[in-house]
Amino acid sequence: MKRLGAIAAAAVLVLAGALAGCRGADSTGTTDASGIKTDIGVTKEPCPSAIDKAKGCIYLGTISDLSVGPFFPLAVPITNAQKAFWNRVNKAGGIGGKEIDVTTYVKDNKYNPQTHNEVYQEIKGKVLALAQTLGSPTTAAILGDLKANNIVAVPASWTSLWAFEDVILESGANYCIESMNAIDYAKGAKPTIKSVMAVHYAGDYGDDAAAGAKYGAEKLGLTFTDVKTDPGAANQAGAIAQILTAKPDLIILTTAPTEAAVIVGGIGAQAQTTGYAPQVIGTSPTWNPALNASAAAPAFAALYLQSGPWQTWGANTPGHQAMRAALGTPSPLVDGYTAGWVWSYPLKAALEKAAANKDLTRAGLLAAAKSLTSVDYEGMLPSGAGNYAGGADGGVVRSTVISKPDKAAPTGVTEVLPPTVGPTAQGFKLEKACYTPA
Repeated sequence: MKRLGAIAAAAVLVLAGALAGCRGADSTGTTDASGIKTDIGVTKEPCPSAIDKAKGCIYLGTISDLSVGPFFPLAVPITNAQKAFWNRVNKAGGIGGKEIDVTTYVKDNKYNPQTHNEVYQEIKGKVLALAQTLGSPTTAAILGDLKANNIVAVPASWTSLWAFEDVILESGANYCIESMNAIDYAKGAKPTIKSVMAVHYAGDYGDDAAAGAKYGAEKLGLTFTDVKTDPGAANQAGAIAQILTAKPDLIILTTAPTEAAVIVGGIGAQAQTTGYAPQVIGTSPTWNPALNASAAAPAFAALYLQSGPWQTWGANTPGHQAMRAALGTPSPLVDGYTAGWVWSYPLKAALEKAAANKDLTRAGLLAAAKSLTSVDYEGMLPSGAGNYAGGADGGVVRSTVISKPDKAAPTGVTEVLPPTVGPTAQGFKLEKACYTPA
C-alpha cells in the first residue's frame, strides 16, 4: 500500500511540473537555496500577504463548514483562530526560511462528505498539507486520497479512528474517551445513577462517542441504551420520546447545538409535570454559548454539563494567553477559537522538524510527523501530548474537562472539573477504533 502511495505521489509531482508557475506548486520540485527539499505547496516566491517578501511560502489548505452546515458557528471561529495562529508563527520568523499561508486555499464543505471531497480535489495539487479538515465523516471521505498522496492533515474532530492514521495529526482526547470520563464523573457525583443513554448522530462523530459511553457504562455496571437521531431541529421528536419512555439517569448527548436545544429543552419542558430530571452531558461540539440565551436556557442550567478535550477560552496557560493576545476578544466568543488554536500546534511541530531535516516535501513532512514524540502545546494539553511515534494507545490523550453553563463566563461555561483522567479511561486500551465506518 505504501508503494502505491509513492506511485500516486510521483504522479502528482509530474503534474506539478507540467503546471510550473501555478501558485502553491514549486516549479523546481528539488532543493531550495537553503538546501531544503520541496515539492508541492512550497514556493520560492513569497506568500500573497507576506510579512517578509524575501521568504518563500508554504501553502496549507483549509476545508471547513463555513456556511450552511450544522457546525458553522464553530467552524468559522476555528478557521479564524488558525489564521491568527499561523500569523503569529510568521511574525516570529516563519519556518525553514518560509512563511505559512492558510488564507489562499480555504474551502467550504457544508458538512457534506461529497462536497468535502470535491473541494479537496480542487486544492490538493496546490498545498503541502491541510491545516484543517473539519468533521469526522467528511474527513473520512478523503482519507484514502490523503494516504495515497502523503498529505498530512489536521482534523477538526476527535474520532478515535484518527489515532490509527499516520497522515492525521489529531489533538486531545477522542469522543470515545471523552464519554468514558463523562460517565465516571457523573457516577462519582451522583452514585445513584444506574442507567445511561447515548443520544447521537450516526457515523464517526456520534457513534464514536456512543461506543465510549457503552464501554463506560459496562465497566460501571450501568444499563446502556443507544439512540441515533438525525440532524435538524424538526427531527428530534423520536429521540425525545425514547428518552421520556426509558427515563435514563444519565444522557450522553452527541449532536450539534441546534439538536441539543430541542432535546434538552424538550426534557426540561416535561420535567415540571413528570419530575423526570436526568443528568445530560454533551460531547464537546454539542455546545454553543448561544444556548444560554435560548428558550431552552432554564433546562440547560438545570440539567446540562459540557465535556471537552481541553480547558476553555479563559484558562490561564501560556497557550491560552498567547491565543487571547493574538485574537483579542472576538464576538461572539465561542470555544471554536480555542479548538482552532490548539489543533495547529502539531502541524507547526511537524513542519519545524521537517525543515530541520531539510525535507519539506510531502513525504518528508509525513516522516517528520510520524517521528514526533511530543508537541509543545504551551500548556493547553498535558505534558507528553503529541506522541505520534508512540502508537495509538501510547499516544492517545486521556484527560478531559467538565463544565457547567454560566451566562457570565466568556464562552458560556465554567469549569467544574479540571483536566482529569477517569479510572475507566485510565484502564482502557485503544487497540482499535471505537467506531469504524462500514
